[in-house]
Amino acid sequence: MKNRRAYLKQWDKKYVWHPFTQMKDWLKDEPLVIDSADGIYLKDIDGNAYMDGVSSLWVNVHGHRHPHIDAALKKQVDRLSHSTLLGLANTPSIELARRLAGIAPRGLKKVFYSDNGSTAVEIALKMAYQYWQNKAKKNKTAMVHLSHSYHGDTLGSVSVGGIDLFHKVYRKIIFKTIALEGHGWDAVENLEKLLRVRGRRIAALVVEPLVQGAAGMLVWPQGALKKMRQLTQKYDVLLIADEVATGFGRTGKMFACQHEGVSPDFLCLAKGLTGGYLPLAATLTTQKIYDGFLFDYKEYKTFFHGHTYTGNPLACAAALANLEVFQKERTLEKLGPKIKFLGKKLKMYYNLPLVAGVRQEGFMAAIELKGNPDDRLGARVCRGVRKYGVILRPLGNVVVLMPPLAISAEELDYLLAAVFRAIEEL
Repeated sequence: MKNRRAYLKQWDKKYVWHPFTQMKDWLKDEPLVIDSADGIYLKDIDGNAYMDGVSSLWVNVHGHRHPHIDAALKKQVDRLSHSTLLGLANTPSIELARRLAGIAPRGLKKVFYSDNGSTAVEIALKMAYQYWQNKAKKNKTAMVHLSHSYHGDTLGSVSVGGIDLFHKVYRKIIFKTIALEGHGWDAVENLEKLLRVRGRRIAALVVEPLVQGAAGMLVWPQGALKKMRQLTQKYDVLLIADEVATGFGRTGKMFACQHEGVSPDFLCLAKGLTGGYLPLAATLTTQKIYDGFLFDYKEYKTFFHGHTYTGNPLACAAALANLEVFQKERTLEKLGPKIKFLGKKLKMYYNLPLVAGVRQEGFMAAIELKGNPDDRLGARVCRGVRKYGVILRPLGNVVVLMPPLAISAEELDYLLAAVFRAIEEL
């Protein structure tokens, strides 16, 4: 067993290329290899347990190895593991689509499946573009996004991204878009000016409702999202809401749009959709958009897009079970007190000289550190908390706190104290 552990670490360095990782740095360190999990804890191959403080990159909701989701997957394996949605249907994908339409903001009644957040946004962009083409409004082609936005890593999603660190190198192979300068109400004002002048040429606006995640958990002021929706409706521009990060309870409601009663034309979902079990994404849209693709085949206005594992039965079964747990365990109802507790405890970070600011929206929180990005303070804090049995991942000099919704108040208190100590030790 000891030799196997050593070999695994060697093989990782020899064969695996890790995402968003400078491999030259990775090869210098001892890799942390996760082997098992239980509840909100991960365990490495050496037997050490760690609190999953970042929900395995914002996906885990009810904890690892939840018995209800485990049972649903095992039951589905005994029936059907995969069948294409190209020309066929399957039971779990039908049931899940009906369920999603039932809980989504009003008017979102059609579900198109894919595999991850990037593809969910990519699909919405392509649908929005082709919708106007199908309607013979050939000049409505421009896509608008927020500055410092992040919507994924496929080329279409990169096109509506605004974080130079991730996107600058690809600028010559993506399509041109319009970035709204400013944040909050400044961005809203700039949107209104833009639509007044160029609204007839704009196909869609894509936003991350309430919180811009990868930008460092930038929180939007109350009412800004609703005003953006009113403007897009006024100027006949489609609204794409990317709730890959904010969906499934992260802001305190099932979807962030529900805080302001906003019903977008497209709702992009992934991450927490299966509770952190399997890759699955969904792009929800309206009957109006769906009807914009209903033509005789010979007109070639079909939405020619799909993925091999679109609507995978195992992933859909996990997503159905995930939603059942939300209901049975009253997850959102129980989350309210924990959100208040988190907000109260976050105030202690202002006592640390290294902290530049603290942001929170629901159960999403960020602690921004002072200093040069090259100092990699966020990474150093996330490395430091490991000795306290916590795993986190930073966004530059921003330490992100995004634990599973199932975390207890006592465990949350421990997480916050561990991060406090790690920052203090810098």
